[in-house]
This record gives sequence, structure tokens and C-alpha cells, in this order.
Amino acid sequence: MSPLRFAPHLYITGLLVGFVWREQRREDKVRFGAAARILFCCLLCAPLAVIGHDVHDDITYQKRRGHGFERVDGFSSTDLKQYDPRIPDAVTPRLDEPAAFVIRGTKDLPVLDGAEAAFPVYAAFAGACYADLPPLADKAIRYYDAIGQNERAPITFTNTIYGFERLVEGEADIFFGAHPSEGQMRLAAAAGKELVLTPIGREAFVFFVNEQNPVAGLSARQIKDIYSDKIDNWKDVGGTEETIIAFQRPQDSGSQTVMLRFMGDTPLQKPLLDRVVASMGGSVDRISEYRNAPSALGYSFRFFLTGMGKKPRIKMLSLDGIPPTPETIASGQYPCVVDLYAVTVKDNPNPHIQPFLDWMRGPQGQELVEKTGYVKIASP
Repeated sequence: MSPLRFAPHLYITGLLVGFVWREQRREDKVRFGAAARILFCCLLCAPLAVIGHDVHDDITYQKRRGHGFERVDGFSSTDLKQYDPRIPDAVTPRLDEPAAFVIRGTKDLPVLDGAEAAFPVYAAFAGACYADLPPLADKAIRYYDAIGQNERAPITFTNTIYGFERLVEGEADIFFGAHPSEGQMRLAAAAGKELVLTPIGREAFVFFVNEQNPVAGLSARQIKDIYSDKIDNWKDVGGTEETIIAFQRPQDSGSQTVMLRFMGDTPLQKPLLDRVVASMGGSVDRISEYRNAPSALGYSFRFFLTGMGKKPRIKMLSLDGIPPTPETIASGQYPCVVDLYAVTVKDNPNPHIQPFLDWMRGPQGQELVEKTGYVKIASP
């Protein structure tokens, strides 16, 4: 927050105060009547109000938009615009027939938010079921990545950490993402909120490397040893003489939460600052290009690597000899299958939430899950 932005307002305020101070010191000083005094106070308060408003906006921006990514006003590391059904040329998956569950009008439309990798799914749900979804204005479409999201709109995106906070605070009705972290569960409990976790899709938690890395797979034990600092060289797991650069994600991000569950009782090493990557897109970039060497290791979700964050210079590793494919995910054969959840608060009075969740788990909702690139949940 640069103080230079306030210079014009401070200059005007200084002129006003200086003028009055000078006039009051003169022997033939101007006598100000009540109307003049009111006008002066208004002129003085105007620039101060602007300064206060800008300071408040900056504090709010840093609190709410602290990711610092390059898209969606700092929230996203990838192009979400292409998945937004409010944009005419979006590639949002569509049903071949009208949705069986439809919400008409704009009253009580559930506000959706969630993780970056979940946006294409819940955007598709809204596109199918929100019959009168308000379109975006031309300016909002043109500057989609710069102006941020209208947090009162039915389709919002503030990423995992802030999106979950919005759910607990009542600003969002449904949060889409991985299982909440322990810290997020405590946040909900402290707010007196009982969470309802509804699985709406399946996904693989995967480990990936630079495509030049000769290692094609690792065991769960080897990965735990790497991330607990017992193994630090690729030659110890069938690779070349290279130090392993093991990247991690920030606390309470979806992938870091799953990683902690994967590690179980094995302590996760504290990473160096340059090995914590804020975004999933950033993680892919770093590992595909890190120092032009095939020494990096990272983790993410299969859908993000094969769709949203797809890069030509990475490869996913098999885990305990099982590759992460739709077939091995659906069968549960892949060792690290996770659910994609629609998370709600039990006492939310919105009448559309439960029917909407039921529809997501039904044939049409699961069709969109598959069309997006996730694996559908098992039939009941």
C-alpha cells in the first residue's frame, strides 16, 4: 500500500487547513458564518473519507485476496473464465437434455464457492440448474481476470482457504473441494457450525515429476521417506544421482490437507521457503521447469494435471505400482483415491440446497462430473 496514492488528497487537505489557519492569523481575518463552516467541514472531510475508504479497501484486499496469483484478481493461478457458464463461448460441460432439477428466478440461488480444481464442476452444475442465471456484464467479461468476483453472485471463486471461510461465515451456501483440514474443522466448530460433507465425485491424489526423470513410480513408503527427509536422492529410489527437490503446498490448501492424511503418523519435514508453492498451477510450473533439471517432486490432483493445469513436461507417477487412471480410481485399486465434496452447513435455511445436492449425486449430476474430467461416485 503505497502512501503516494494518498498524496493528492493530503495536498487538498493541507491547502484547506493552511488557508483557514492563515486567515485566522490575519488582523482583517475573514469571519466564517455557519454555512461557510459547514461547507469547509464538508470539503475537509471529503479527502479524508477517500483516504479512509482506500485504506479499508487495501486492508480488505490483503485479507481476502492474499494469494497474489495472476488471475481472477489474485485468487486463481489458471484460466477459469473458459469454464464460466455466464460467458457465451465458455467450454463449460453441458447436458444433452434439460436438467431434472431447475431453480427459476434469482431468489435463493445457492451461492457456490470452492477450490480451484473444483470450479469447472460447480460452474457446470450452476449452468445446468440455474435457469435464470444472471449474465455477466461486458466489462466483467472483458476484465474477468482483473476485477475479481462479485461475492454476492451465485457463482463465486475465492479458492480453498477463503472459500471455506465464506461457507462458515454464511457468505457461501456450498463449498466444493477436498475434505476440510483439521484447522478448517476447528474453525467451523468454533463458529458453532455443523458441516455436512456430500461426496459428488472421485479423484486421485497423485505425485508427479519432470518428464526427464527416469523414475516411473514410487511406493507409498518411499514417498513418506522422501517427505520425512529420510531419502534425499533419486538414486535411492531407482533414479539418477540428483538431490530430490520435494515441493509442498500451503497449510489448509486442499492438496496439503490430503498430503498430511497420506503421511499419517510419519512427520512431514518443514520445507524451505522456496519449496512451498502457493498455487497448484505454480507447482506444475516449478516442477516442469525447475532449474531445467528432472529433480523436482510434487503432488496435486489428477484432474488438475490432466485438464486445467496440463503441462507438456511433467508425468504422473504410479503409486505402489498402480497408475492413476479413471479405471483404477473408479475401482479403488489406485491407493490414494479421494472424494470431491460439496460441503454445506446443516442449519442453512435455503430450501434449494438438499434437492440440489441430491441432483448432483444423481445421473445428470454425475454425467457432468464425468464430462468435466472427474470420476463419478459409485452407484448406490
